[in-house]
Amino acid sequence: MDQASFTPALGRPGLTRLYDLAIRLLTRERTWRDALLRQVSPKEGELILDLGCGTGSFAIMLKRAAPGARIVGLDPDPAVLAIAAAKARVAGVEIEWREGYANQAADLGEGFDKAVSSLVFHQVPLAGKREGIAAMFQAVRPGGEVHIADYALQRNRLMRGLFRVTVQLVDGVADTQPNADGMIEAILSDLTGEETPAERIIWTPTGAISLFQATRTATTSFA
Repeated sequence: MDQASFTPALGRPGLTRLYDLAIRLLTRERTWRDALLRQVSPKEGELILDLGCGTGSFAIMLKRAAPGARIVGLDPDPAVLAIAAAKARVAGVEIEWREGYANQAADLGEGFDKAVSSLVFHQVPLAGKREGIAAMFQAVRPGGEVHIADYALQRNRLMRGLFRVTVQLVDGVADTQPNADGMIEAILSDLTGEETPAERIIWTPTGAISLFQATRTATTSFA
């Protein structure tokens, strides 16, 4: 990933303050976040990485669900990290916020039990998608879990159309189209050495959001 730049929330720095409202109104946020939380199933004492944590909504959900877990939020955008830290203070939870890119997750050297990302990789250039997902696998211990919720393969004309006139209008076509064509599925299958279909697909006014889960094994590739 080019670490000199990144795509801000909602595509433009000036729109960052509207991100939480947009996600709440346009993505059936409660449905997919609750489904992702059940899938991650945080436990007391676990070390969990929220990669591309954005404004911290899901990191806070993780901490509330398992107060004894240690949650680390990683994001390259200092503006959203400031919002995340403020939200955590209001929520009365302690979360570690780190500034960095997705492909730097492996550099944290923590041996995470679980790594999760939500609505991150559709905004990332093609090479960075693979680097970032591979870094998630590297960041977790052997047997650790990787969870992704994102716009992935858009399976029918309606979802492709909604994705085109909402997400791609804001974030552009170059980075988002590979996701719509199934790139997340292809990367996960290549890294794990087996087919990794979505655990759940949630239709939204902005296209389908897919939830994936994979485990780091001895055969997991990081290349």
